Amino acid sequence: MIQSMTGYGKATASFGNKKINVEIKSLNSKAMDLSVRIAPLYREKEMEIRNLISKSLERGKIDFSLWIEKEAAEAATPINAALMNAYYEQIKQITTTTDIPMPTDLFATLLRMPDVMTKVDIQELSEEEWSTVRQAIEEAIAQLVEFRKQEGLALAQKFNEKIDNIEALMKAIEPYENERVTKIRERITEALEKTLQVDYDKNRLEQELIFYIEKLDINEEKQRLANHLNYFRETMSNGQGQGKKLGFIAQEMGREINTTGSKSNHAEMQNIVVRMKDELEQIKEQVLNVM
Repeated sequence: MIQSMTGYGKATASFGNKKINVEIKSLNSKAMDLSVRIAPLYREKEMEIRNLISKSLERGKIDFSLWIEKEAAEAATPINAALMNAYYEQIKQITTTTDIPMPTDLFATLLRMPDVMTKVDIQELSEEEWSTVRQAIEEAIAQLVEFRKQEGLALAQKFNEKIDNIEALMKAIEPYENERVTKIRERITEALEKTLQVDYDKNRLEQELIFYIEKLDINEEKQRLANHLNYFRETMSNGQGQGKKLGFIAQEMGREINTTGSKSNHAEMQNIVVRMKDELEQIKEQVLNVM
């Protein structure tokens, strides 16, 4: 069954005092368009993360985020007491040698000195931690895939409904085809007899009518359209990755409907063709979201 390109997945995992968050979203796109935001500790695994996503999702505009939450005590920036003390000794020495008074708020002054409040956070990613993170990524991807499948089911139901409507409208044209032939014959005969008031060869007229009506015949268009509708259904049932193919089939369906409209030469038939075009347009809009 087809899948939608729209989806969302989120997973969390814990490692030590860290809460690891993974979020992935996708929208429709002609190809894979992947954007990633990864916490610095895990950036060395970016290519592996990209490969995991690309292999599972194939197409779509994908936004991926991986970030860490820590406990407040761990997240707080430590004060570099040794550096602060060194600054204090320098300030005290300067005040002694220059007679410049000590700052009134010495503690605030020391906290503003370079690197006193700079956090040095050098960590190495262990295999155990990466295994935990990878599982969270795979879980988020699995959630998104399941979301896409559910959306795909809704799309398939919508497509089947629209295809059924086009088939019903195609059959609704049939009663007007014979009626159209009769009206064409009456209109031409009336023009010859009453308007132009000329004698004519009835056998020749029949031959010309047959030629004219053959040019307006839509049986081939109806047959090709029926084939396209069936092919659309078959393609939907072939599984994921059929979005582009469904788009091409919808284009071919449009050609047959347009040709039918140009050959109609009958008001009611043309009204039915307009309704068929409306149904097809809704298919075309939604098929852009099929993976």
